[in-house]
Amino acid sequence: MALKGKKIVLGITGGIAAYKAADLTSRLVKSGADVHVLMTESAKKFIGPVTFQALTGHRVYDQVITDEKEGQIAHIDLADEADLFIIAPATANTIARLASGMADDMLTASVLATHAPVWIAPAMNVNMYAHAAVSHNLHILESYGYHLIGPEKGRLACGWTGAGRMTEPGDIVHEAEDYFSFQSLAGKRVLVTAGPTKEALDPIRFFSNHSSGKMGAAIAEAAYRAGAEVILITGAKLNVDPGITTIEVVTALDMHREVLNWYPGVDAVIKAAAVADYRPARISRSKIKKTDESMTITMVRNPDILKELGEKKQHQLLIGFAAETDHLDDYAVQKLEKKHLDMLVANHAADGFGGDTNKVTFYYADGKKQTFDTMPKQQIGTRICNALASLFETSETK
Repeated sequence: MALKGKKIVLGITGGIAAYKAADLTSRLVKSGADVHVLMTESAKKFIGPVTFQALTGHRVYDQVITDEKEGQIAHIDLADEADLFIIAPATANTIARLASGMADDMLTASVLATHAPVWIAPAMNVNMYAHAAVSHNLHILESYGYHLIGPEKGRLACGWTGAGRMTEPGDIVHEAEDYFSFQSLAGKRVLVTAGPTKEALDPIRFFSNHSSGKMGAAIAEAAYRAGAEVILITGAKLNVDPGITTIEVVTALDMHREVLNWYPGVDAVIKAAAVADYRPARISRSKIKKTDESMTITMVRNPDILKELGEKKQHQLLIGFAAETDHLDDYAVQKLEKKHLDMLVANHAADGFGGDTNKVTFYYADGKKQTFDTMPKQQIGTRICNALASLFETSETK
């Protein structure tokens, strides 16, 4: 039981998804965790504190100063003792207050005082979640090193359908268990690539693709949590843990140069980037003006980074990605063999690009195959790192 004895502080805020917090609390307790609940005043209007007191065996905290013990400053005590801090559900209002550094209630004061990892599970109306202010605040929280869980897409209590559902309690518990599992990649140096590349046509225009870099970021975070030294080479601007060495690139040639530079000194490469296969043969120094005539653009081949890594492979383990529109199984097996990979993560293009979830299949060099249901990319990142740890174990026993 990875959570046995772990002190988890659960912050509950005032949204309809607060009812899920009871299920989350129950699951955490059953998994062996010592759970302490903080509630905002708004949260108590959706679900009563007595529910959580019964589930945890502890009083529920809602005031910054309590008299449970003489001289106790509860938010400092909880913050100091916590192994993990989860806020679920996290409303737009609480997210904004956390982003601005407010400490005007038990929850926000405790978050500011803790050194424990802080996980945020947003839950709100789809239009609220899509608002620029909420996106901005979530980016700020990520820059603080907070870990975002979800939200998921689906039918919401308000009647709308879209992103905004709180991640299911079982998935949050699973991620917590993975987090507290032994650091399976300790002592390893892992290179992760993420995002698209941009191939310029002129100073204004470029060729690219729909990759967001979210999958690569999730893998890098998971590898870092598993104890690895992580180098992230990305064509997208990503907010990841400051402990991850992050190198931003633009073109396929930039990425090729950086990956080959780092490659000799790493133990594994997980190549999740969607690198452009071609680039314009000629880049205009000035904006190309439109005319009434059609335009022909000559494209030249970019280096096949993954193939080159496979050819140069010595001690390294290689994990590649394949996003296909059809014949997924056939193309995945071909790529696995042709690029000399140890594992390939494949998905249909419609399932993963730009979104927060994906449906993937793992293909292994020994012929094994694992297909997973749709899940958040954070969970996929954890599963990929677990698979990498198993590959290391196998290679080291040979």
